[in-house]
Amino acid sequence: MDLETGFYQNRLKKESWRTVLTLAYQSLGVVYGDLSTSPLYVYTSTFAEDIEHSDTNEEVYGVLSFIFWTLTLIPLLKYVFIVLKADDNGEGGTFALYSLLCRHARVNSLPSSQLADEELSTYKKDINTPAQTTFGAKIKSTLERHRVLQRFLLLLSLSGASMVIGDGILTPAISVFSAISGAELSLGNEHHLYIEVPVACVILIALFALQHYGTHRIGFLFAPVVVTWLLCISGIGLYNIIHWNPSVYRALSPFYVYKFLKKTRKGGWMSLGGILLCITGSEAMFADLGHFSQLSIKIAFTSMVYPSLILAYMGQAAYLSRHHVMDNDYQIGFYVSVPEKLRWPVLVIAVLAAVVASQAAITGTFSIVKQCCALGCFPRVKIVHTSSKIHGQVYIPEINWTLMILCLAVTIGFRDTKRLGNAAGLAVITVMLVTTCLMSLVIVLCWHQSILLAICFVILFGTIEALYFSASLIKFFEGAWVPIAISFIFMIVMCIWHYGSLKKYEFDVQNKVSIDWLLSVGPSLGIVRVRGIGLIYTELVSGIPAIFPHFVTNFPAFHQVLVFICVKSVPIPHVRHEERFLVGHVGPREHHLYRCIVRYGYRDAHKDDLQFENDLVWSIAEFIRTGKTGLNGNTAEDLSKDLEDMTVLGTPSTHISGVQLYEDNEVNSESVGTSKLREMHTTHITKPKKRVRFFIPETPKIDRNAREELRELMEASEAGIAYILGHSYVRAKQGSSLLKKVVINFGYDFLTRSSSPPAYALTVPHASTIEVGMVYHV
Repeated sequence: MDLETGFYQNRLKKESWRTVLTLAYQSLGVVYGDLSTSPLYVYTSTFAEDIEHSDTNEEVYGVLSFIFWTLTLIPLLKYVFIVLKADDNGEGGTFALYSLLCRHARVNSLPSSQLADEELSTYKKDINTPAQTTFGAKIKSTLERHRVLQRFLLLLSLSGASMVIGDGILTPAISVFSAISGAELSLGNEHHLYIEVPVACVILIALFALQHYGTHRIGFLFAPVVVTWLLCISGIGLYNIIHWNPSVYRALSPFYVYKFLKKTRKGGWMSLGGILLCITGSEAMFADLGHFSQLSIKIAFTSMVYPSLILAYMGQAAYLSRHHVMDNDYQIGFYVSVPEKLRWPVLVIAVLAAVVASQAAITGTFSIVKQCCALGCFPRVKIVHTSSKIHGQVYIPEINWTLMILCLAVTIGFRDTKRLGNAAGLAVITVMLVTTCLMSLVIVLCWHQSILLAICFVILFGTIEALYFSASLIKFFEGAWVPIAISFIFMIVMCIWHYGSLKKYEFDVQNKVSIDWLLSVGPSLGIVRVRGIGLIYTELVSGIPAIFPHFVTNFPAFHQVLVFICVKSVPIPHVRHEERFLVGHVGPREHHLYRCIVRYGYRDAHKDDLQFENDLVWSIAEFIRTGKTGLNGNTAEDLSKDLEDMTVLGTPSTHISGVQLYEDNEVNSESVGTSKLREMHTTHITKPKKRVRFFIPETPKIDRNAREELRELMEASEAGIAYILGHSYVRAKQGSSLLKKVVINFGYDFLTRSSSPPAYALTVPHASTIEVGMVYHV
């Protein structure tokens, strides 16, 4: 499953039904772990305090009716039949919806966007400009004109992302704690906390400690565990229905919802926070879409997950309808409806299923943090790709240990499923509300449907979710404050980082050096040129960064070949290998200055090894070979413009007829004989005896100037590569407001010092690195 290509979904359409069913089976373990374990704590949280279990069974039947219609309307109707269709080139989640809106309405917050990005094949997929007379065109125009609305849309997406992080903290806690709560029936209510809390903490610590191995190493158990768990709860539910109350199916009528609310009134409304937990994990169907397909996720939910959950909840309701005397609080929970002989085996299966549910929430948090980093909305963190095939599987050490500490804190602090349920419910429903808001815009701007359809979508699902949200929010002091506090902290971090990064980029743009300055220096630049290739990393996509004249002023010499590199993210999930590099000249050809823009999608794996260096030099050689000369040959008036003609290039594997790349362990270079190929060698600093040969075919298309330029590039590559990195200190300029000074001088400065260096700086040889320090007054 190679997600790097970005065409997994297209290839899947050609696959057989056997492949689709295999993916449906695999999705049970990855997507539905959280949703399938919800029967462990729904009834316990619902009947905690707000309502009582009376002899009339109106409360039990009303709760069952609420659960049935909530599962039918939200996961089944909203997600399976509507939201799953809003994929972004096969990817799903909050940022997939935001990415679609960025491309259709030009509300992208990334400042380094280019017109060339819109020519990407996956960027322009299904983009049709709405007619100027439609309401969608008016909304599009309004969003593009008002910066405030664009920022609000970004904040809305970030709020959903921060709540996903909060869910990654709360889901492991409530899943594991609820799974081992079955020990109450055997240990007694007065001693169970002395056992449950330590056991839950041990399981959570072990779970987070194993994350660095990657999901693919332990994931082979996920699907069998969830399938076993679903068969277990559906079988127990069917037994309870037949044995205790075969007529419980009548409670599926929505009339019992009315009777429930009429009798319980405010208590029934407040108990909705517990009923809400029956749909925890529904968002994973959309968020994990990139690993599977729409059809496989639909088949898994409709054929296995949905009927199993309905039977499980009906079975619990059937048991409770015949047992009205509850001596202890835990007797309203899941395990009391399990036959006594099966409780310990079911407890073991439940713990395993809870671990699977926790794993899905943790990996989902890693994925959302990675996307936030790619969009410049989260401090840089170390991202480790745990699978060479599935690039969506990542491990982030800093986030992992932060989640573990917070997860242990809420487990030890709350010590019961009631307050954990209140906290988890608010986090879940907030993410769903964000999805509903973004989907309404997608319906109008991306699908070009009627505004009435979007309004109906918001009214139907937004009203239900707003009702659950209000019921969860009223429990603010009973645990619901936790996700709000967590999301608020992460939102502050995201906003400070995004604001600081934006101001830093604006400083670069305002202080960049034009090509006029470069041309005024003269053909030789009046500076000593030393052998080798110099790579200058910058965030600018055009012009010469201020770090370059600052470097030349303090060190009046640089390499015979200079490359300005910009590693940027574009608002699409994947960039094809054929469209990875944009290469062009900076100034006339004889200066041997180049610009290379490396484009990644927000789900792409960045190359942070020496292979990137080889691909980079290859792209320049291929650019020269194809005869693209950028500004060279134009008039002086054109040369004075701060523009560059860029050429789209891929990687060595995508140009079989062009420059070829070979590895060689020999030291001496020899001619290739009669093959009439020219060699270009690059010697690695760490392994002097190993080099990469670039074979450039002798073709009539290469003119004399291009051959000379290639020869210069070959000589420079043989001398080695040096890395020139900027080390900037951002400070608020004089006259700034107090809030700006606090945000920039303290907040952004602290995050910059605490964050990891860019990915390219992690593997750069220290012996070949030159750091240039500058102070940015923004």
